[in-house]
Amino acid sequence: MKQLLGQSPAVTHIVRTLPMIALSDASVLVYGETGTGKELVAQALHAESRRKQQSMITINCAALPTEGIEADLFGRANPNGEIDYKGRLLAADGSTVFLDEVDALPLSIQAKVLRFLEAGECQLQGSHKLHVADVRIIAATSADLQQYVKDGRFRSDLFYRLQVVPIILPPLRERYDDIVLLLRHYSHEFAGNNAVVRYSKEIEQFLKRYQWPGNVRELVNFCQRMALLNPGKLLTQDDLPSEMLPDVISGQHTVKLPANGIKLADVELDLIEQALEMAAGNRSKAARLLGISRDTLLYRMQKYDL
Repeated sequence: MKQLLGQSPAVTHIVRTLPMIALSDASVLVYGETGTGKELVAQALHAESRRKQQSMITINCAALPTEGIEADLFGRANPNGEIDYKGRLLAADGSTVFLDEVDALPLSIQAKVLRFLEAGECQLQGSHKLHVADVRIIAATSADLQQYVKDGRFRSDLFYRLQVVPIILPPLRERYDDIVLLLRHYSHEFAGNNAVVRYSKEIEQFLKRYQWPGNVRELVNFCQRMALLNPGKLLTQDDLPSEMLPDVISGQHTVKLPANGIKLADVELDLIEQALEMAAGNRSKAARLLGISRDTLLYRMQKYDL
């Protein structure tokens, strides 16, 4: 099973707390942009739980059928209460269900999902008899679910029932210190029997400054592509997609030096303060904005007594 990799404070905190959360049956709501590893977190929680002997059931709420959704999730029964068809939630008895993109769950079914969460019971179509299942729910979303509640698009009671334990996965652009670690890990993983792709310090800096809108999933795909096309090669700028290269204004200075000169230390201090303000105090993000490592930023902050 793939693991959540990283050495940044946010990721190490999540990895450290997952075993404790896994021992509980409390509902978990995982927040994170697309590609940050929400399903990896769900898989890790299931793998360390008392339910690990059974397969985790994944339900993509955005892909549920527009018609027959109730039967698909819960099932159908005859008037005698005998089950004709077990829905996916009922069939997951004793296991874990991962509700991916839970924000896409239609309002029409949310009350029934809430009841299932609260008591583990549901009433199947075609019968008045209640059926019970022991299921642990882990949900995930890339949306602002609290805003959905305010807009009336998601039930507040279901939201709070899902968010017993919230886990927030940071986007890769805020995991500045993890990018090179991930590049090296996946380059080795995809090398197979070929020589491993290598990254110069210059290329590493380019990739650390890149925004990675697709997050870790985009980085994994990039590493696989480089391993296929450039086995054993030391990558150059020509090997990178244009969107990963920094903008360069040829023949022009990006900063104009005044005729009477400046104090370089004052400029450095001002830029560090601006970066910290733009990053809302997030030091990893501020370091990325300045194009330096987090350790270098911390050293310079100490230098200026920030």
